[in-house]
Amino acid sequence: MDKVGFTVETRLDVRCGSETGKPLGRTGVIHTPHGNIATPAFIPVGTKATVKTLNPEQVKGVGAQAVLSNAYHLYLQPGSDVVDEAGGLGAFMNWDGPTYTDSGGFQVLSLGSGFKKVLSNEYASKADGRADMETATDRERLANVDDDGVWFRSHLDGSKHRFTPEVSMGIQHELGADIMFAFDELTTLLNSRGYQETSLERTRLWAQRCLIEHQRLTQERVGKPYQQLFGVVQGAQYEDLRRKAARDLGAMNMNGQMFDGFGIGGALEKENLGTIVGWVSEELPENKARHLLGISEPDDFFAAIEAGADTFDCVNPSRVARNGAIYSPDGRFNVTRYQFRRDFRQLVEGCECYTCSNYTRAYLNHLFKAKEMLGYALATIHNEHYTVKLVDDIRASIENGNYTDFKEETLGRFYAGNWGRIDAKPKSALKKRGEKAR
Repeated sequence: MDKVGFTVETRLDVRCGSETGKPLGRTGVIHTPHGNIATPAFIPVGTKATVKTLNPEQVKGVGAQAVLSNAYHLYLQPGSDVVDEAGGLGAFMNWDGPTYTDSGGFQVLSLGSGFKKVLSNEYASKADGRADMETATDRERLANVDDDGVWFRSHLDGSKHRFTPEVSMGIQHELGADIMFAFDELTTLLNSRGYQETSLERTRLWAQRCLIEHQRLTQERVGKPYQQLFGVVQGAQYEDLRRKAARDLGAMNMNGQMFDGFGIGGALEKENLGTIVGWVSEELPENKARHLLGISEPDDFFAAIEAGADTFDCVNPSRVARNGAIYSPDGRFNVTRYQFRRDFRQLVEGCECYTCSNYTRAYLNHLFKAKEMLGYALATIHNEHYTVKLVDDIRASIENGNYTDFKEETLGRFYAGNWGRIDAKPKSALKKRGEKAR
């Protein structure tokens, strides 16, 4: 069997308020049957077995080491059995590197719910922002959670489906990704403390079932490369719940099968991101990878890496690109603005991506104004390159011993930039796990 697992390479001398004084930030390598992933690393999202507007060669060209797809979407279309027959996710999409699949848990409880899943007060229907989702009755809920699993309706045609831990494992085994995630229940910042506790216990029991089914399917599917299974740590913004979830999953052992790594999921306020990741990292095993689901902003990368996260994914770089939003060292700007109509400089000066090496701001401005799809692709190439390279550069700064200087220079420049920028430092009080796959 090919080598799998995670190897810690070095440590970043940052303590981030750790009660134990243990340094949490680190670099490492995730070993998979389809290649290694040097960490920290950003993993672009190809929700439906494609990074929107890009072909696999272009994804590789932006520097991506792996891609992440979603079990919910691929189950509904074209069907995980079709992907299995094609030889697995990588063969199906002609990607020869490592692959991840999300369990589908978020999408079942958001796209399948009939209304936007509330993650913060930003989407609260009541003025005081304290409504609990479990008591919401103003519209039909199309996703219904019980201790065994979730009933939901397809966002494509309204057909009814059932996901359980065993079903999710079966789908992900058929998809054949190198790294997959246990089925979990996503809660929101508006759920009560009591519901968070109930949900956490449900997710713990689901995790046990995932391990058992993962072991059974691994033994049954003889000749297939080993797939790593990551447990997902929930607990919202409660320190005791996050730490308990991390300890439970870190020590969980079902007939000799343990988790190969861990995902950090759920809704949390942006300003608490580093703190919460730190709580979890202090409890999880040092020799297993930690994946933070659904972030891509520069300040979040630094905070999460200092707190012990190893890999990240998010749809945001490609999503905002399709609206003309461009990342640069000096902040984000919108290339559709009139000021760029006759600007014949490269899209972002100093960038070596394919787009910036060949095209101007004026040309992308024209493409977006003319609604030409090439504009979406060129903007996506740049944004994915920017994001992948930023995390690669963070990794290099750790290894080279100049992390602090690199952080100060990068964040100082990005959030102080003011040319054509569409936003300053994000003010949203939310890290949306769901951004990566809708």
